[in-house]
Amino acid sequence: MKIDKHILTGDNVKKAVWSKNHSGDFGTSLPDTVIIHYTAGPYKPSLNTLTNPRVKASAHLIVDRDGSVTQLVALNKIAWHAGKSSYKGRIGLNKYSLGIEIVNSGPLKKSGNSFRAWFGAAYNPNDVMEAIHRNQSVSKYWHIYTEEQIQTVTELCRIFIEEYGVKHILGHEEIAPTRKTDPGPAFPLDRLRRQLLTGNRDADGSDELPENGRVVASKLNIRDTPNQSGAKVAMALRKGAKVKIIDSANGWYKVSTEVEGWVFGKFIEQE
Repeated sequence: MKIDKHILTGDNVKKAVWSKNHSGDFGTSLPDTVIIHYTAGPYKPSLNTLTNPRVKASAHLIVDRDGSVTQLVALNKIAWHAGKSSYKGRIGLNKYSLGIEIVNSGPLKKSGNSFRAWFGAAYNPNDVMEAIHRNQSVSKYWHIYTEEQIQTVTELCRIFIEEYGVKHILGHEEIAPTRKTDPGPAFPLDRLRRQLLTGNRDADGSDELPENGRVVASKLNIRDTPNQSGAKVAMALRKGAKVKIIDSANGWYKVSTEVEGWVFGKFIEQE
């Protein structure tokens, strides 16, 4: 992907669906921040909401479950995604930031053998993780993000750092902590920041390659190359599976289990 005159292009980019919900141009040296959100619903209804002029909300981009991107607002325009917000002395983060919406249902409630979103959709356990939100104290169930989504968001943030000099990557939950919980604990926000904003080379943001790890996603594909187009070389690893880490590249770990292969590093927790 690349940016041409504030428009995102590339093989992974769908035809833009332009929203009228935006203000004027960013000020000098802006945007310098990325705000990451979840849609709290499926792609199409979310797209309709963010392009509806009566709703008064938008974002610059939506990242679907397959990692594809739809642009809604030109990247030099102020979109309406942050709402009432503040962070380190700044008030109203819309005028400082690019907004990325990721298709994800957010918190879920257990219902028998499945888990349900607020709008009624049901998910099986492979699509769910249990975790405590950074602003809460009680464990809840959360809809997981796909490895394709995380890789796309990582690439987008890297492009924004290069193109616009972005210095901050924040969650909506950090700029409106009493109102919002997105992107939630299922998204590896802290690791993304360490990887992109501190220049560390390894998938977890550390300077040294860890020796061992444990899978934290419900299901994690193992591939023959360190990218999402690599062929799957074995059955997916399940949550809790232990692996030996033998190499890293571009946010991926090469691991050894019954076979050797590459997994997306943000779903591996060091042991």
